[in-house]
Amino acid sequence: MPYINIKITREGATRAQKAELIAGVTELMVQVLNKSPATTFVVIDEVELEDWGIGGLPVDEYRAQQNR
Repeated sequence: MPYINIKITREGATRAQKAELIAGVTELMVQVLNKSPATTFVVIDEVELEDWGIGGLPVDEYRAQQNR
Protein backbone atom coordinates (compact mmCIF):
# COMPACT_ATOMS: atom_id res chain seq x y z
CA MET A 1 0.00 0.00 0.00
CA PRO A 2 2.19 2.87 -1.26
CA TYR A 3 1.80 6.35 0.18
CA ILE A 4 3.30 9.13 -1.91
CA ASN A 5 3.54 12.66 -0.51
CA ILE A 6 4.17 15.44 -3.02
CA LYS A 7 5.09 18.84 -1.62
CA ILE A 8 4.87 21.89 -3.86
CA THR A 9 4.99 25.60 -3.22
CA ARG A 10 1.59 27.28 -3.18
CA GLU A 11 1.73 29.15 -6.47
CA GLY A 12 -1.58 28.39 -8.09
CA ALA A 13 -1.38 24.76 -9.23
CA THR A 14 -4.78 24.04 -10.69
CA ARG A 15 -7.08 21.20 -9.78
CA ALA A 16 -6.37 19.70 -13.24
CA GLN A 17 -2.60 19.89 -12.70
CA LYS A 18 -2.92 18.19 -9.32
CA ALA A 19 -5.10 15.48 -10.85
CA GLU A 20 -2.44 14.94 -13.52
CA LEU A 21 0.26 14.61 -10.84
CA ILE A 22 -1.85 12.08 -8.93
CA ALA A 23 -2.55 10.03 -12.05
CA GLY A 24 1.05 10.18 -13.24
CA VAL A 25 2.62 9.17 -9.95
CA THR A 26 0.10 6.36 -9.53
CA GLU A 27 0.86 5.06 -13.04
CA LEU A 28 4.60 5.22 -12.32
CA MET A 29 4.10 3.05 -9.22
CA VAL A 30 2.15 0.55 -11.36
CA GLN A 31 4.83 0.46 -14.08
CA VAL A 32 7.94 0.42 -11.90
CA LEU A 33 6.84 -1.48 -8.78
CA ASN A 34 3.75 -3.33 -10.04
CA LYS A 35 1.60 -1.68 -7.35
CA SER A 36 -2.16 -1.65 -7.47
CA PRO A 37 -3.65 1.77 -8.22
CA ALA A 38 -6.56 0.88 -5.92
CA THR A 39 -4.24 0.87 -2.91
CA THR A 40 -1.84 3.65 -3.95
CA PHE A 41 -2.37 6.85 -1.97
CA VAL A 42 -1.11 10.22 -3.20
CA VAL A 43 -1.26 13.38 -1.09
CA ILE A 44 -0.29 16.82 -2.36
CA ASP A 45 0.73 19.38 0.25
CA GLU A 46 1.01 23.00 -0.79
CA VAL A 47 3.53 25.00 1.19
CA GLU A 48 3.63 28.79 1.40
CA LEU A 49 6.75 30.32 -0.18
CA GLU A 50 7.74 31.79 3.18
CA ASP A 51 7.77 28.29 4.67
CA TRP A 52 10.07 26.77 2.03
CA GLY A 53 13.82 27.27 1.89
CA ILE A 54 16.62 26.47 -0.55
CA GLY A 55 20.30 26.99 0.11
CA GLY A 56 19.68 28.63 3.45
CA LEU A 57 17.24 31.20 2.04
CA PRO A 58 13.48 31.50 1.75
CA VAL A 59 12.53 30.36 -1.76
CA ASP A 60 11.53 33.83 -2.97
CA GLU A 61 14.94 35.25 -1.97
CA TYR A 62 16.73 32.28 -3.53
CA ARG A 63 14.85 32.79 -6.81
CA ALA A 64 15.63 36.52 -6.78
CA GLN A 65 19.34 35.73 -6.48
CA GLN A 66 19.15 33.21 -9.34
CA ASN A 67 17.56 35.80 -11.63
CA ARG A 68 20.30 38.40 -11.15
